Amino acid sequence: MKTRTTQDHIVYLDHAGTTPLDPAVLDSMTPYLTHAYGNPSSIHAIGQQARKALDESREKIAGILNCKPKEIVFTSGGTESDNAALKGVSEALYNTGTHIITTNAEHHAVLNTCQHLEDAGLTVSYLPVNKFGQLTPDQVLQAVTNQTFLVSIMLANNEIGSLQPISEIVRAVKTIRDDHPGHIVFHTDAVQAPGYINLNVKDLGVDLLSLSSHKFYGPKGVGVLYIKRGTPWLPQQLGGSQERERRSGTENVAGIVGMAIALELADRDQKKISAHCLELRTLLIEGILGTIPGSALNGHPSDRLPNNANFSFVGVEGEPLLVALDLAGICASSGSACSSGSLEPSHVLLALGQSADQARGSLRFTLGKTNTKKDIKAVLDILPGIVERLRKMSSLSVA
Repeated sequence: MKTRTTQDHIVYLDHAGTTPLDPAVLDSMTPYLTHAYGNPSSIHAIGQQARKALDESREKIAGILNCKPKEIVFTSGGTESDNAALKGVSEALYNTGTHIITTNAEHHAVLNTCQHLEDAGLTVSYLPVNKFGQLTPDQVLQAVTNQTFLVSIMLANNEIGSLQPISEIVRAVKTIRDDHPGHIVFHTDAVQAPGYINLNVKDLGVDLLSLSSHKFYGPKGVGVLYIKRGTPWLPQQLGGSQERERRSGTENVAGIVGMAIALELADRDQKKISAHCLELRTLLIEGILGTIPGSALNGHPSDRLPNNANFSFVGVEGEPLLVALDLAGICASSGSACSSGSLEPSHVLLALGQSADQARGSLRFTLGKTNTKKDIKAVLDILPGIVERLRKMSSLSVA
């Protein structure tokens, strides 16, 4: 098999792992990495220049989320936002409830935090998703007890792309809030949503929402936690007065400026990007299912992110698939990038009811705005041969 060189064209189909920095985003960041480098907490002119950029970025993001600027807290990314959301609410409502509801297909930033809170004495219900990775409002309602104080369900799954009916679930939970003895706070991990899904928090109805800049063509190491005014929550990072004393530490001004521009572009171009990715995704899914025996699409066939296509292949493990694709100049992934160093089967695919062997044979392609039909053709030209070769090597046959 021909292997690539550094001069060869790289087909990048791992946008759920991270996205390339948009040139306009880089341009917006450059001043705050060079001459406008002030600390936004300083009162001198160069510090106030940074403060102005910070305030303007907060207003831009709040406008897109349809919330107040004061409800935006800047973080280091999606993992911190998820951790802060769950831990902050749990500490604030420690004496009013002991029960959390989530799903068994969440990102590990939520699952591991829930396990940590269980170790601290709380109870967590991990609701099972169906074969498409989804659940219903009734499932959540049936899980609510008089001790429930927090529900955390992701908007779009990072591995299989399936969407959850968040607004319907929130409305269902709200119907019992008046009769509930305490608060029920709703959080959603919306890290994969920007550029593809409406992020209007009024429409979603959520109290907390997590975002990560590098998933929508912004810089790494910066994110957002939306906290609705009046939501019981305690800060998790102490030591300063930044972010209205909700997240101490000098703000990453350049990163925040870049994130605001990236989110603005993602919101502006949402329809165009979604349509573009959907066209390519359709070609990819039809091509793979039509040419590779024993292949299957994971997740909901249509109610999913327009850029996500996750497959399983009978008799093939994901890791050698990835290596072979990489040698051919095609970048994909197997499950979550955050756990790519693990040989364990995907917990999301296990949650769909797949066996451990099936879950190890997954391959995730996630498209972006710069991908082309030529990129899809490159995958369809080489992937069938890779799968056939690996099956022969493993002496496994497709039933």
